[in-house]
This record gives sequence, C-alpha cells and structure tokens, in this order.
Amino acid sequence: MSETETTDPSRRRGLLSVVAGRATNEADRARAAPERSAPLVSFDRRELRLLLDLYGAKVAAGEWRDYAIDFSPAKAVFSVFRRASEAPLYRIEKNPELARRQGAYCVVAAGGLVMRRGHDLSRVVAVLQKKLELVRD
Repeated sequence: MSETETTDPSRRRGLLSVVAGRATNEADRARAAPERSAPLVSFDRRELRLLLDLYGAKVAAGEWRDYAIDFSPAKAVFSVFRRASEAPLYRIEKNPELARRQGAYCVVAAGGLVMRRGHDLSRVVAVLQKKLELVRD
C-alpha cells in the first residue's frame, strides 16, 4: 500500500462530482457551511389589499387585464399589464433600502419613468387613479 491509500473508511474519499466545470468532493460540500439566502422583500397584507383594490377597479374599468408579483432580496414588484403578452404598463415597487431617503415605494411607467416616489403606498398609487375633471360645453 502507498502512503495515499488507506483501509480506514473515515479516510476514504467520497464520490467526485462535476459542478460548473469544477470537480468537488461530496464530503467537502457536506462540511461546507450552508449558504443562507437573504430574506425576500414582500408586500404585507395591508399593502396587498390596497394594490388589489386598485387593480380590481382598473379591471372593472377595462384598463388593466393581468398582474404579476415578484419578490427578490432587493425589492418587491407588483406589475400590471394591459394584455398578458405585453411588457408591464406600470410597476409598483417596494425597495426597503430607499425607505429612509426617498421612500420605499415608487410607481414606474412602461418607459422607465418614475412617476411618483414616497413613504406612503396609498399616496404613491394615487397617481394611477383617475381624477374627475369638470368638462364645460
């Protein structure tokens, strides 16, 4: 037997696997500290109720047809669509990193223009609600 060979089971090398072009030992992966992913940013119940009430009103008016909600460690996004196959008409974003400076919430138009930003979601989404105008003949 050579120096590198052993009959002791605890010294045996585990099976090798190739991950992303690099050979790794299964035992090494098991010993490595588990990677903790950052918690996802999400909308709470009050925020979702406000967003879905606005969405329901716009669907009833025939302006919007679909929505999507995305959660990531950086921000949460509520996107609204005129049709499901299009790019989003508006994105309502919650970014906690901006909470102290500009406000955690913003409404972004399809072209990337930030329509309104602030600390209170109800005041930020007010930009999407139609205002009544007096029309004179």
